[in-house]
Amino acid sequence: MKKYSIFFSLLLALLFAACKKDENKVTFEGGTAPVLTASSNTINLAFANADNQAVKLSWTNPEYRFNTGVSSQDVNYVVEIDLAGANFNSANKQSVAVSRDLTVAFTIAQFNDYLLNQLLLVPGQQRDVEVRVKASIGSTDAGTLYSNKLSYTVTPYAIPPKVTPPSSGKLFITGGATPASWMSGGDAELASQRFTQVSATLYELASIELTGDGSFLFVPVYGDWSHKYGGVGANNSNNVNGDDFKAEGGDLKAPAATGKYKVVVDFQRGKYTLTKL
Repeated sequence: MKKYSIFFSLLLALLFAACKKDENKVTFEGGTAPVLTASSNTINLAFANADNQAVKLSWTNPEYRFNTGVSSQDVNYVVEIDLAGANFNSANKQSVAVSRDLTVAFTIAQFNDYLLNQLLLVPGQQRDVEVRVKASIGSTDAGTLYSNKLSYTVTPYAIPPKVTPPSSGKLFITGGATPASWMSGGDAELASQRFTQVSATLYELASIELTGDGSFLFVPVYGDWSHKYGGVGANNSNNVNGDDFKAEGGDLKAPAATGKYKVVVDFQRGKYTLTKL
């Protein structure tokens, strides 16, 4: 009997400890979606007022709660800006991280830049956009909550391109990655390596065979090395699928896979992209 008494005593102790452990378990109970308000219901964009405030956004604390009470952990906020009707799912959506604060202000220049260089809106054309705040807690976007959305009708203004386009109105690709390799002085223009000028700041090459891991550059005059466009960092240190570029920059590295690519050079944004065909 003594052995059974000891056994049952141990069993009760284990059950009691398990119950105590459950009682002390911390569980997440959620929060309340933040309420977003703004300093103005209109956003007027003009280059002459670029440094002025476009809009100031404020939102309420979601008050994330655990069974032990209101959380003391930092809350992560992201302001999302997208085209109306896209439901904040477009590939060009602008996301601005705001740590801990319950407010953020954008200058006219900042907001205009988001519209032109992220949402890729056309200067001078009126469009409808929406703004909301995404809240989460911890490092895994736990308990994600979204605020109400605010709607604005905006007309972005043109700004000087980040990289000055070629005065020649022409652009060529050259280098070891291209079929003609590196051009030399006096070489005749190659139509197969000449871009089509889509606009004053946008050039496209519909298809060109590139050798994997080879190098290339962009030049405004074929056979002339007095002016070129290349990477912003050291030679061949670029993102091979596209990156920033600048005048007189370093050699650019092609993707590892040899094949046909579409190449787009955007002087307005100072970026180029390569798309495998």
